[in-house]
Amino acid sequence: MTKKHLITCSVILVLVIISRLNIFSTDPVYPVNYIAHTPSKLLFSLPAEAAEEAFSFADEALPVNDKKVDFKLKKSIAKHGYKNIQSNVLHSKADKMFPIIEPILKAYGIPEDFKYIPLVESGLKGGTSPKGARGVWQFMPGTARTYGLKVNKSIDERLNLRKSTIAACKYIKELYGEFNSWTLAAAAYNNGSIKLERAIHKQNEDNYFRMTLNRETGSYVYKIIAMKEIISNPAKYGYKNFYSYMQKPTPFLGLYNN
Repeated sequence: MTKKHLITCSVILVLVIISRLNIFSTDPVYPVNYIAHTPSKLLFSLPAEAAEEAFSFADEALPVNDKKVDFKLKKSIAKHGYKNIQSNVLHSKADKMFPIIEPILKAYGIPEDFKYIPLVESGLKGGTSPKGARGVWQFMPGTARTYGLKVNKSIDERLNLRKSTIAACKYIKELYGEFNSWTLAAAAYNNGSIKLERAIHKQNEDNYFRMTLNRETGSYVYKIIAMKEIISNPAKYGYKNFYSYMQKPTPFLGLYNN
């Protein structure tokens, strides 16, 4: 009888231990309408729709609540804030270029977000790069000629904003036709379609934000999105006391009759 009693107690003890282990290893089940109030420092916090609307490129949303994406975008925005730049040069360039660039992009069916590429490409300095790229769209001589620009000893149409924008539209549209993604088209504009195609096949991944690319290309679209955010919301990032055509005064003031 004692032996049977010991066996029964042992079985009960084992069942209790298993039961407790299951309790502590199982995720809690909440009611359907329960919302966990967990503080988040990510730029991309719920609701996802709001985050995607705030941070996107050419209506292609960034991955929501992705720590790597969040870090890279925060870093890029901080780099282009007034605290680091200490001038209104970006907004000044935008005021001069955007009225010319925007209608050309629209005519070629290119998303308006591509207008920020010249701000990223020409940056604060502009001019000619060490590799020979020139103009606000930073065309190399061979690429410029391929898309209809004259580049020789007497003339360099890379410096003509209107003509170079038309050439850029032709190039971007071709890249979109190859990758079927405006984000990848922007990345290819920076890195070249051949290198990007190789990276896609090697990594078996065609989402720019999940790919591992070289330092410049890997941060390129983030810079464009950061530029878009800063130009659209200047005061939020420390820019004050400037006039921008993007915040136009009302027409009746007579400022548009010149």
